[in-house]
Amino acid sequence: MDAMDVVSLSRLQFALTSLYHFLFVPLTLGLSVLLALMESVWVITRRPVWREMTQFWGTLFGINFAMGVATGITLEFQFGTNWAYYAHYVGDIFGAPLAIEGLMAFFLEATFVGLFFFGWNRLSRGQHLVSTWLLALGTNLSALWILVANGWMQNPVGARFNVDTMRMEVSNFADVVLNPVAQTEFVHTVSAGYITGAMFVVAISAWYLLKGRHVEIAKRSITIALSFGLIASLSTVILGDESGYIASQKQKMKIAAVEAIWHTEPAPAGLTLFGIPDSKNNVTRFEIKLPWILGLISTRSTDHEVPGIKELVAINEVRIRNGMIAYGALDQLRFDRGNEALRKTFGEHQEDLGYALLLKRYTADVAHADDTMIASAARDTVPNIPSLFWSFRVMVALGFYFIAFFAYGFIVAKRGVLQRKKGFLKLAFWSLPLPWVAAELGWVVAEVGRQPWTIDGVLPTFLSASSTVAANVWVSLGGFVLFYSALLVVELFLMVKYVKLGPPENQAVAKGGF
Repeated sequence: MDAMDVVSLSRLQFALTSLYHFLFVPLTLGLSVLLALMESVWVITRRPVWREMTQFWGTLFGINFAMGVATGITLEFQFGTNWAYYAHYVGDIFGAPLAIEGLMAFFLEATFVGLFFFGWNRLSRGQHLVSTWLLALGTNLSALWILVANGWMQNPVGARFNVDTMRMEVSNFADVVLNPVAQTEFVHTVSAGYITGAMFVVAISAWYLLKGRHVEIAKRSITIALSFGLIASLSTVILGDESGYIASQKQKMKIAAVEAIWHTEPAPAGLTLFGIPDSKNNVTRFEIKLPWILGLISTRSTDHEVPGIKELVAINEVRIRNGMIAYGALDQLRFDRGNEALRKTFGEHQEDLGYALLLKRYTADVAHADDTMIASAARDTVPNIPSLFWSFRVMVALGFYFIAFFAYGFIVAKRGVLQRKKGFLKLAFWSLPLPWVAAELGWVVAEVGRQPWTIDGVLPTFLSASSTVAANVWVSLGGFVLFYSALLVVELFLMVKYVKLGPPENQAVAKGGF
């Protein structure tokens, strides 16, 4: 039971640190591109107001960037401290994207952060603009490599199990990088970050307009952010649809859990708009469905069914039994490395080895598990349905809200009547936290939907943790909570301080001059 406590605590610790770190990542992604766009306008028009805008929003970007770095470093250390067996088992594959992120993306990002802040009077306009765009590129590349690593956890391609080393190893690094799950995750996550950056600028600019402060800068900032946010919100919904299609091909159980599909849906499957999942009785109560929609999203057709949870559990039970054969052959190979018959048997069933490892929760003698154990292990492949069901629906609802919000704001800004729309400006200010809510819920859908796997179909979560005691994890968890709470106070204090101070407008800027 202590081992399970360690796993649960390690999961809690990683979840809390990841969710906290992800408070800073979307804003970094969005603000970096907005800074580059604002500075581009300054270089083209030479209007001082655009330089002042870029420097002001750049100050807030710098505060957020520093906090993101401070909270991100601890995540990678946890793979060694809390998830040692995971690091041992798949470190050859998972470690490569993380190393590239550090050596390429982060160094690029950090270098041009310095040039952005200290190069205004040392670089020409064009040189500084290039530095700002490279800063934006660095932040996006950093996200790319992190999501390549995470995408591989969701869809482990380009790797194979080495019988001799008893570990997973890279077989085709190009497949790891070009993993369709990773690529759709990347574009979807980046678009969500752009929405966050846009809403941040819109909300603060709206507050200035309501207070009648820094009007010239606020008007220009809110206009460019509304345009940027509209494009990003449309992209996020479209790319989310693509993510749903990819997940339905690679992670069928996740889709079934997100939609609370207990039994296979005949074609064309309907999308549950509202319902209350009842996991105990395997039904969704008060269900309201939109016909055909799920079939079109998940299969891109009207004649393909969508498999249900019960049927997928039955399929996974078969995979567990096949994996038991692979596990038995592998166990014998430890003592007879040269036995080609055993290697052939293992090769025929190795794709299901991970499913056999689910039995480790119930018995040490995996190759001879009984039917009850196999059935229990198969049921373990169902993730937490209510949390996925509601997280997904709130996230999607917010996605459509962002489209409506930015579209309306763009229209009124284009008509030049934005300042008179006090109701919209107040709505904009109070909408500030919503992109973060959507982003965090997206993380929940992605990560909870993968359970019970650390590496989908390869390594169960309960086997991935380090051999330690719960007390050690409690101590580190408490330390993280205290440290991160202190950082949150510092972040909020600095952000509020500099927002209240506002941009240091000169006379030309205040008049809206060139």
